[in-house]
Amino acid sequence: MQEIYEAIKRSAIRIREAIEFDDTGYSENINSTGDTQLKLDIKSDLIIEEEFAKVASIKEIVSEEKADKTPLHVNGIYGVGYDPLDGSSLIDVNLSVGSIFGIYEGGYAGKHLKAAVYVVYGPRVELVIAEVDVKMYRLNKRGEFVFIKVIQLGEKGKLNAPGSTQMCWEPKHKALIDAIFADGYRLRYSGGMVPDLHQILLKGGGLFSYPATSDLPKGKLRMIFEVFPFAFVYEKAGGAAIDGKGRVLDLTPSHPHDTTPCFFGSTTEIERVRKCYE
Repeated sequence: MQEIYEAIKRSAIRIREAIEFDDTGYSENINSTGDTQLKLDIKSDLIIEEEFAKVASIKEIVSEEKADKTPLHVNGIYGVGYDPLDGSSLIDVNLSVGSIFGIYEGGYAGKHLKAAVYVVYGPRVELVIAEVDVKMYRLNKRGEFVFIKVIQLGEKGKLNAPGSTQMCWEPKHKALIDAIFADGYRLRYSGGMVPDLHQILLKGGGLFSYPATSDLPKGKLRMIFEVFPFAFVYEKAGGAAIDGKGRVLDLTPSHPHDTTPCFFGSTTEIERVRKCYE
């Protein structure tokens, strides 16, 4: 596992440099979910594949930017699902973006997740590893990721990050969000999954939601690359992640790009979601 973490660190340093100095424009390529790829999406994906190809324990990888799995080492035991540059459309306005990784053994169901990692590229580059607990590291001047602290969520938070198009919300979801704001929660939503979920973790708690909507009844966020890894992080930090009713990590996708509604937060906020969706 440590070799995989080191490959992610090397990837993060290379991606940070690409973000700072490379072309931020769109390519002519369309990815498997119909999105036009930024040149940085493509480069980040290639960087990660290059670094993972050096790790013998990785059997295969599956990327948000590719339609199918990519085999690496026949004797490897791990599969890695990743989003190489989540929130990349925010780069042209200089907002934080990130990379997300789920490390699986035995398949890509939530129950097979062994560890999760994400990187935030912002004013500082921070890396979070969830295995037994949730540890945060920060990139220093020497290009080393230095341990900063263990992240632990409070039982109740103060932040609310409601995703998706509001005009497509179900009435019960709108009522839930309105009630949370009426209780004094503060809006914190950038449109980037990584920085928004990172902020809730570091500020002690709150709720991030991306529900089922009339235009996207199965949600927008992908299980393998986005939802499962952050669900793992939130559970290890003392919080929870559900699809509105059940635990997210109990789900099994039928396709690498399957999506699900999802809610991440501290236990108090997640309990409010459960009651709303009952």
